[in-house]
Amino acid sequence: MNRKVVIEMEHIRTQFGPKVVHEDVSLKVYEGEIYGLLGGSGSGKTTLMREMIMLLRPAAGRVVVLGHDLMRIKPSQAQALRSQWGVLFQFGALFTSLTVAENIAVWLREYTKLSDATIMRIVRSKLKMVGLDPDVGKLYPSELSGGMVKRAALARALVMDPKLLFLDEPTSGLDPVSAEAFDNLITQLRSLLGLTIVMVTHDIDTIFNVIDRMSVLGEGRVAAQGTLEEVLKSDHPFIRQFFGGNRAKARILEKECHGK
Repeated sequence: MNRKVVIEMEHIRTQFGPKVVHEDVSLKVYEGEIYGLLGGSGSGKTTLMREMIMLLRPAAGRVVVLGHDLMRIKPSQAQALRSQWGVLFQFGALFTSLTVAENIAVWLREYTKLSDATIMRIVRSKLKMVGLDPDVGKLYPSELSGGMVKRAALARALVMDPKLLFLDEPTSGLDPVSAEAFDNLITQLRSLLGLTIVMVTHDIDTIFNVIDRMSVLGEGRVAAQGTLEEVLKSDHPFIRQFFGGNRAKARILEKECHGK
Protein backbone atom coordinates (compact mmCIF):
# COMPACT_ATOMS: atom_id res chain seq x y z
CA MET A 1 0.00 0.00 0.00
CA ASN A 2 1.42 3.36 -1.06
CA ARG A 3 1.49 6.00 1.65
CA LYS A 4 1.00 9.65 0.80
CA VAL A 5 4.05 11.81 1.46
CA VAL A 6 3.04 15.19 2.91
CA ILE A 7 6.53 16.51 3.78
CA GLU A 8 9.76 15.67 1.99
CA MET A 9 13.20 17.11 2.62
CA GLU A 10 16.00 16.19 0.25
CA HIS A 11 19.73 16.81 0.70
CA ILE A 12 19.22 19.73 3.09
CA ARG A 13 22.23 21.85 3.96
CA THR A 14 21.77 24.49 6.64
CA GLN A 15 24.54 26.96 7.29
CA PHE A 16 24.87 30.11 9.40
CA GLY A 17 28.08 31.83 8.36
CA PRO A 18 30.87 29.27 8.70
CA LYS A 19 28.78 27.01 10.95
CA VAL A 20 27.15 24.06 9.20
CA VAL A 21 24.13 22.76 11.12
CA HIS A 22 22.82 20.20 8.60
CA GLU A 23 24.73 18.42 5.87
CA ASP A 24 22.76 16.30 3.38
CA VAL A 25 19.67 15.66 5.54
CA SER A 26 16.80 13.82 3.85
CA LEU A 27 13.49 12.56 5.31
CA LYS A 28 9.85 11.89 4.48
CA VAL A 29 6.74 12.39 6.60
CA TYR A 30 3.65 10.37 5.66
CA GLU A 31 0.04 11.43 6.01
CA GLY A 32 -1.54 10.68 9.37
CA GLU A 33 1.60 9.83 11.30
CA ILE A 34 3.30 11.44 14.28
CA TYR A 35 6.87 12.04 13.18
CA GLY A 36 9.63 12.88 15.64
CA LEU A 37 12.71 15.04 15.16
CA LEU A 38 15.18 13.87 17.80
CA GLY A 39 18.75 14.72 18.67
CA GLY A 40 20.98 16.35 21.22
CA SER A 41 21.18 20.03 22.06
CA GLY A 42 22.40 21.99 19.05
CA SER A 43 21.65 19.21 16.58
CA GLY A 44 19.29 21.43 14.60
CA LYS A 45 15.92 19.81 15.39
CA THR A 46 13.99 23.06 15.70
CA THR A 47 15.94 24.58 12.82
CA LEU A 48 14.78 21.75 10.59
CA MET A 49 11.18 22.27 11.66
CA ARG A 50 11.48 26.00 10.98
CA GLU A 51 12.56 25.18 7.44
CA MET A 52 9.40 23.09 7.02
CA ILE A 53 7.22 26.09 7.98
CA MET A 54 9.13 28.71 5.96
CA LEU A 55 10.61 30.55 8.93
CA LEU A 56 14.08 29.64 7.68
CA ARG A 57 15.44 28.81 4.24
CA PRO A 58 18.09 26.11 3.86
CA ALA A 59 21.31 26.93 2.04
CA ALA A 60 20.74 24.01 -0.31
CA GLY A 61 18.35 21.15 -0.89
CA ARG A 62 14.63 20.73 -1.52
CA VAL A 63 11.67 21.06 0.86
CA VAL A 64 8.22 19.98 -0.34
CA VAL A 65 5.17 20.42 1.92
CA LEU A 66 1.68 19.35 0.79
CA GLY A 67 2.94 19.25 -2.78
CA HIS A 68 4.51 22.72 -2.75
CA ASP A 69 8.24 23.22 -3.34
CA LEU A 70 9.11 25.77 -0.66
CA MET A 71 12.28 26.83 -2.48
CA ARG A 72 10.24 28.02 -5.47
CA ILE A 73 6.88 28.93 -3.97
CA LYS A 74 5.24 32.28 -4.81
CA PRO A 75 4.28 34.66 -1.96
CA SER A 76 0.55 34.26 -2.63
CA GLN A 77 0.88 30.46 -2.56
CA ALA A 78 3.00 30.64 0.59
CA GLN A 79 0.30 32.56 2.45
CA ALA A 80 -2.37 30.04 1.47
CA LEU A 81 -0.11 27.16 2.48
CA ARG A 82 0.56 28.62 5.93
CA SER A 83 -3.16 28.44 6.68
CA GLN A 84 -2.96 24.65 6.31
CA TRP A 85 -0.69 24.12 9.30
CA GLY A 86 -0.64 25.03 12.97
CA VAL A 87 2.43 25.53 15.14
CA LEU A 88 2.93 25.10 18.87
CA PHE A 89 6.19 26.76 19.87
CA GLN A 90 8.23 25.52 22.82
CA PHE A 91 7.02 28.01 25.41
CA GLY A 92 3.58 28.59 23.92
CA ALA A 93 4.42 32.04 22.47
CA LEU A 94 1.08 33.45 23.59
CA PHE A 95 0.70 37.22 23.36
CA THR A 96 0.89 38.32 26.99
CA SER A 97 -1.23 41.46 26.46
CA LEU A 98 -4.17 39.44 25.07
CA THR A 99 -6.56 37.12 26.84
CA VAL A 100 -6.49 33.42 25.98
CA ALA A 101 -9.61 33.83 23.83
CA GLU A 102 -8.07 36.79 22.01
CA ASN A 103 -4.90 34.78 21.42
CA ILE A 104 -6.84 31.92 19.88
CA ALA A 105 -8.95 34.28 17.76
CA VAL A 106 -5.98 36.16 16.24
CA TRP A 107 -5.72 34.11 13.04
CA LEU A 108 -9.49 34.01 12.54
CA ARG A 109 -9.69 37.79 12.74
CA GLU A 110 -6.67 38.19 10.48
CA TYR A 111 -7.54 35.74 7.72
CA THR A 112 -11.33 35.28 7.75
CA LYS A 113 -14.43 37.47 7.57
CA LEU A 114 -16.33 35.56 10.23
CA SER A 115 -18.57 37.43 12.65
CA ASP A 116 -17.46 38.00 16.23
CA ALA A 117 -20.14 35.58 17.46
CA THR A 118 -18.93 32.84 15.12
CA ILE A 119 -15.30 33.44 16.08
CA MET A 120 -16.10 33.12 19.78
CA ARG A 121 -18.03 29.88 19.17
CA ILE A 122 -14.98 28.47 17.40
CA VAL A 123 -12.70 29.65 20.21
CA ARG A 124 -14.85 27.97 22.85
CA SER A 125 -14.96 24.74 20.84
CA LYS A 126 -11.16 24.68 20.49
CA LEU A 127 -10.73 25.27 24.22
CA LYS A 128 -12.98 22.29 24.93
CA MET A 129 -11.09 20.24 22.34
CA VAL A 130 -7.81 20.68 24.24
CA GLY A 131 -9.38 20.01 27.63
CA LEU A 132 -9.80 23.57 28.89
CA ASP A 133 -12.97 25.13 30.29
CA PRO A 134 -14.29 27.90 27.99
CA ASP A 135 -14.05 30.32 30.94
CA VAL A 136 -10.25 30.03 30.65
CA GLY A 137 -10.62 32.24 27.59
CA LYS A 138 -11.17 35.24 29.89
CA LEU A 139 -7.80 34.80 31.57
CA TYR A 140 -4.40 36.18 30.57
CA PRO A 141 -1.40 33.91 29.92
CA SER A 142 0.22 35.04 33.18
CA GLU A 143 -2.74 33.57 35.07
CA LEU A 144 -2.26 30.08 33.62
CA SER A 145 -0.19 27.11 34.75
CA GLY A 146 2.48 25.75 32.43
CA GLY A 147 0.23 22.93 31.28
CA MET A 148 -2.65 25.31 30.60
CA VAL A 149 -0.38 27.57 28.55
CA LYS A 150 0.57 24.60 26.37
CA ARG A 151 -3.08 23.64 25.88
CA ALA A 152 -4.12 27.22 25.10
CA ALA A 153 -1.31 27.49 22.55
CA LEU A 154 -2.40 24.17 21.07
CA ALA A 155 -5.96 25.49 20.74
CA ARG A 156 -4.58 28.46 18.81
CA ALA A 157 -2.57 26.13 16.57
CA LEU A 158 -5.77 24.19 15.75
CA VAL A 159 -8.07 27.16 15.22
CA MET A 160 -7.78 27.15 11.39
CA ASP A 161 -8.46 23.38 11.20
CA PRO A 162 -5.00 22.60 9.80
CA LYS A 163 -3.87 19.46 7.99
CA LEU A 164 -0.43 19.61 9.61
CA LEU A 165 0.52 20.29 13.22
CA PHE A 166 4.07 21.21 14.24
CA LEU A 167 5.05 20.87 17.91
CA ASP A 168 8.33 22.15 19.32
CA GLU A 169 9.19 20.37 22.60
CA PRO A 170 5.50 20.19 23.60
CA THR A 171 6.10 18.57 27.02
CA SER A 172 9.16 20.63 27.95
CA GLY A 173 8.78 22.15 31.42
CA LEU A 174 5.79 20.00 32.38
CA ASP A 175 5.66 17.65 35.35
CA PRO A 176 5.39 13.92 34.49
CA VAL A 177 1.63 13.75 35.03
CA SER A 178 0.94 16.82 32.89
CA ALA A 179 3.38 15.60 30.23
CA GLU A 180 1.63 12.23 29.99
CA ALA A 181 -1.76 13.92 29.77
CA PHE A 182 -0.50 16.16 26.98
CA ASP A 183 0.92 13.17 25.09
CA ASN A 184 -2.45 11.44 25.36
CA LEU A 185 -4.19 14.58 24.09
CA ILE A 186 -1.93 14.70 21.03
CA THR A 187 -2.67 11.10 20.06
CA GLN A 188 -6.40 11.67 20.57
CA LEU A 189 -6.38 14.78 18.39
CA ARG A 190 -4.46 12.96 15.68
CA SER A 191 -7.18 10.31 15.54
CA LEU A 192 -10.07 12.76 15.92
CA LEU A 193 -8.90 15.31 13.34
CA GLY A 194 -6.85 13.15 10.98
CA LEU A 195 -3.76 15.28 11.57
CA THR A 196 -0.22 14.70 10.44
CA ILE A 197 2.08 15.80 13.26
CA VAL A 198 5.76 16.70 13.29
CA MET A 199 7.19 16.90 16.78
CA VAL A 200 10.57 18.10 18.04
CA THR A 201 11.27 16.30 21.30
CA HIS A 202 13.89 14.75 23.55
CA ASP A 203 11.33 13.37 26.03
CA ILE A 204 11.91 9.62 26.38
CA ASP A 205 8.31 8.88 27.40
CA THR A 206 6.96 10.81 24.39
CA ILE A 207 9.34 8.96 22.08
CA PHE A 208 8.19 5.57 23.35
CA ASN A 209 4.49 6.34 23.72
CA VAL A 210 3.56 8.71 20.91
CA ILE A 211 5.90 8.80 17.93
CA ASP A 212 5.30 6.52 14.93
CA ARG A 213 8.53 7.22 13.06
CA MET A 214 11.47 9.50 13.63
CA SER A 215 14.74 10.96 12.44
CA VAL A 216 17.57 11.20 14.96
CA LEU A 217 20.00 14.00 14.12
CA GLY A 218 23.67 13.77 14.99
CA GLU A 219 26.81 15.42 13.69
CA GLY A 220 24.82 17.40 11.13
CA ARG A 221 23.25 14.34 9.53
CA VAL A 222 20.45 11.83 10.08
CA ALA A 223 22.08 9.23 12.32
CA ALA A 224 19.06 6.91 12.03
CA GLN A 225 15.45 7.06 10.93
CA GLY A 226 12.37 4.88 10.95
CA THR A 227 10.25 3.36 13.69
CA LEU A 228 11.58 3.13 17.24
CA GLU A 229 12.39 -0.54 16.71
CA GLU A 230 14.34 0.27 13.54
CA VAL A 231 16.24 3.13 15.18
CA LEU A 232 17.19 1.02 18.20
CA LYS A 233 18.85 -1.49 15.86
CA SER A 234 21.30 1.17 14.65
CA ASP A 235 24.93 0.83 15.69
CA HIS A 236 25.60 4.53 15.21
CA PRO A 237 27.53 5.83 18.27
CA PHE A 238 25.15 8.76 18.72
CA ILE A 239 22.12 6.42 18.83
CA ARG A 240 23.85 4.27 21.45
CA GLN A 241 24.52 7.43 23.48
CA PHE A 242 21.05 8.96 22.99
CA PHE A 243 19.24 5.81 24.14
CA GLY A 244 21.90 4.80 26.64
CA GLY A 245 20.55 6.66 29.67
CA ASN A 246 18.85 4.92 32.56
CA ARG A 247 15.35 6.10 31.64
CA ALA A 248 15.71 4.93 28.05
CA LYS A 249 17.18 1.58 29.14
CA ALA A 250 14.26 1.06 31.52
CA ARG A 251 11.75 1.80 28.76
CA ILE A 252 13.55 -0.52 26.33
CA LEU A 253 13.51 -3.31 28.93
CA GLU A 254 9.83 -2.70 29.63
CA LYS A 255 9.10 -2.79 25.90
CA GLU A 256 10.97 -6.08 25.50
CA CYS A 257 9.19 -7.64 28.49
CA HIS A 258 5.80 -6.74 27.08
CA GLY A 259 6.79 -7.84 23.61
CA LYS A 260 5.91 -4.54 21.93
